[in-house]
Amino acid sequence: MIGFMSVEAQAEVDFDRARRRAFFGRLAARLRRECSRLLAFDEVGRGHLAHNRRRLGLRDVEVSKIVGSMGRHEDFDRSFMPTKASLAERWKRVDRAFHSGLDLPALRLYKIGDSYFVEDGNHRVSVARYQGMETIEADVTEFFPLYGAHQGRAA
Repeated sequence: MIGFMSVEAQAEVDFDRARRRAFFGRLAARLRRECSRLLAFDEVGRGHLAHNRRRLGLRDVEVSKIVGSMGRHEDFDRSFMPTKASLAERWKRVDRAFHSGLDLPALRLYKIGDSYFVEDGNHRVSVARYQGMETIEADVTEFFPLYGAHQGRAA
C-alpha cells in the first residue's frame, strides 16, 4: 500500500499533495470563474426549507455525494482537500489510520435531497477523497421541507 515509506512519512507526503491539490483546484476554479468553496449546510438548508428531519441510521454513502459541511466549510475546498496548514496534524492522524488499516468511527452526515453534509468527520471525508475511496460508513440524518411548503400550502 505505501511501498518503502514509513506510515509517518507517507502521511506527510499525502498532506502536502492534498494541500497542493486544493491550491491548484482554487486556481483552476478562479480561471473558470467558478466557486471552489465547500457548500455550507445552513445556506443550503435555508434554500430548501429543510426544517424537518428523520434519522436514517448507518449507511454506506458515496463519497462523491458529500458536498458540504456544517461548520468547517472554509477549511476544505469543493473537493474536500484541506485549505489550511493548521489542519495538518489531525488530517495526518486520519491518513495514518487509513494506511494502517484501522477502523475509524462512522461519519455523522446530514442529507438534503441527494447531497450530504458533514456534521462530524470532515478530516475523514478529506482523506477518503484523497485516497480515492468510493464509499464511507455514516450515521445519516435526512432533512426535508415542511409538508406542502414547496407547494405553497400550510402544514
